[in-house]
Amino acid sequence: MDIKEAKFLMSNTQVELCPTPDKPEYAFIGRSNVGKSSLINMLTGQKGLAKTSSSPGKTQLINHFIINNSWYLVDLPGYGYAKVSKESREKWRRMINYYLQKRENLTCVFVLIDSRHEPLKQDLEFINHLGNMGVPFVIVFTKLDKQSALKTEANVSAFKSKMGETWEELPLMFTTSAEKRIGKDEILQYIEEVNVQVQDQQKQNLSH
Repeated sequence: MDIKEAKFLMSNTQVELCPTPDKPEYAFIGRSNVGKSSLINMLTGQKGLAKTSSSPGKTQLINHFIINNSWYLVDLPGYGYAKVSKESREKWRRMINYYLQKRENLTCVFVLIDSRHEPLKQDLEFINHLGNMGVPFVIVFTKLDKQSALKTEANVSAFKSKMGETWEELPLMFTTSAEKRIGKDEILQYIEEVNVQVQDQQKQNLSH
């Protein structure tokens, strides 16, 4: 897939105010400082599309972008930032839960995991939560360039085995580096394939 146009549409905290749910929607989420904005900018080929911040936990809104006028990319607030008050964390949890459950055109959630860490409780809890809600998701390991390939392999392997304790089938996994532009083609190809499936499904529904 070639991204010819990526535009910021809106930010808000209410699902009801999100754009009309008439296009496939892909949401990106991860712990604070996982490299989400850098990954979104790398995928879209626009350096300043998603705002990167030096202070983690800054994104507190649901940010919608429209890509090639045919699908939505959503930048969701990062989770697990300790300096945010308990009240803010609870507010975030409710907002995200509501979005994940009620956004009818949500096609897939990309859960970003920092490849430099061994499996973290917060990430595993969030993934299990998605599974319990029946929300389709894939996993994206970020920051490959920050360590040796061997270390990444060990951490990814540890993550898979940890998930294997509770999951019968593991989700699709991508490994990426925003700096080295690794993983861009694979992720965009995956989105393109899913978009085709969504269109086919819609055509089938119309013909019945």
